[in-house]
Amino acid sequence: MTAENAQAMANARDVRMRGFARRAEVAAAWQWIDAHAARLPPETVAIDAAAGRVLAAGIGAAIDVPAFDRAAMDGYAVRGDETTGASDYNPLAFRVVGQALPARPFDGVVQPGEAVRIMTGAPLPGGADAVVPAEYARETVHGMETSMAFGPGKHVGRQGEDLARGAAVLDAGRRLRPQDLGVIASLGIAEVEVIREPRVRIVATGGEIVAPGGAKGAFQIYDANSAMLVALVARDGGVLESHLRTGDDAALVREAITAPGADVVLISGGSSVGAEDHAPRLLAEAGELAVHGVAMRPSSPAGFGRVGSTLVFLLPGNPVSCLCAYDFFAGRALRLLGGRPAPWPYPVLSAIVGRKIVSAIGRVDYVRVRLRHGEVEPLALSGASVLSSTIRADGFVVVPAECEGCAPGSSVDVHLYDPA
Repeated sequence: MTAENAQAMANARDVRMRGFARRAEVAAAWQWIDAHAARLPPETVAIDAAAGRVLAAGIGAAIDVPAFDRAAMDGYAVRGDETTGASDYNPLAFRVVGQALPARPFDGVVQPGEAVRIMTGAPLPGGADAVVPAEYARETVHGMETSMAFGPGKHVGRQGEDLARGAAVLDAGRRLRPQDLGVIASLGIAEVEVIREPRVRIVATGGEIVAPGGAKGAFQIYDANSAMLVALVARDGGVLESHLRTGDDAALVREAITAPGADVVLISGGSSVGAEDHAPRLLAEAGELAVHGVAMRPSSPAGFGRVGSTLVFLLPGNPVSCLCAYDFFAGRALRLLGGRPAPWPYPVLSAIVGRKIVSAIGRVDYVRVRLRHGEVEPLALSGASVLSSTIRADGFVVVPAECEGCAPGSSVDVHLYDPA
């Protein structure tokens, strides 16, 4: 390639102060992400560190749980048929011949007319097949008597009734909950194979950006996007590899994009076509700028691509646009990389539109809304820089590109910011 051709390609990639030649459709952007955010390889972790992680391989039962018949109540182990006919008017008496405690079984066999005092979880003695709960038994000089019948199997935990040897227990792809970990532990398993969590580098650009808590000049602003992105990354199963603030230094931005160690790089700010918006050009030079400019509002200046296997997302600096672009694109990639479902993790509520939601054909609109008296209405103030609108909103509505908006009385899906 000649020097002239190389310079021509560089100029074509540099869209600063020129505007977008075209904007990608959201569906096409999702297609690219889905094709390039392949699930990460597995790793082995201890079960006490596996909460919320995604199983890489299914888990089966190699043993019975419980491994033996055991008492499900404190009381007396008996032959259940021998309690038939017991009542307040006809209490039946049994001779107590010993006791069984957890991990300390009764050494013997229960004979007709006999009972063994037993505690919850203790192995059921041979010959016995039922437990008379302590509250339905009365101690006597010679043993115990009961005034209620408890047939065979009553108050007994049978071997394998929780999990039978050979049974499939948890499927691959399951996000582990606390009770899942308890079940895994009951099988004697100390470690599990899970999908590796995506490592994420957050890069805040802009000479006007100052870290919260620091001194701020008259024309500087505090960095709101970084704190928001750290929380969003954690929500979607990523781990923070590093957090940088580069100002408008192109060399630092280039280094942040190209340095090894991250599966995903999130660039906050500098994604548009202004004179200091270096990130799109730098990404194109270092790897692939797959999308720059999306037919949506807000977040139209968003972009993404890759450097080698690292996915790089260009998130607009305006905080609402940053939130929206993360949710539409970067969050989707993180969830896929970590083995989670691609769609948003927001609860969805169907609601009736109370006041018209305005949009325009040809773009997807992310509209912050409130729920009032069972109806949904757009916030009157919805600028891309007004982040406080998202704390006044109950959620958002996505208006498809083929719609001009949502008329009063129509039904829409509201994606709720809060789980309940």
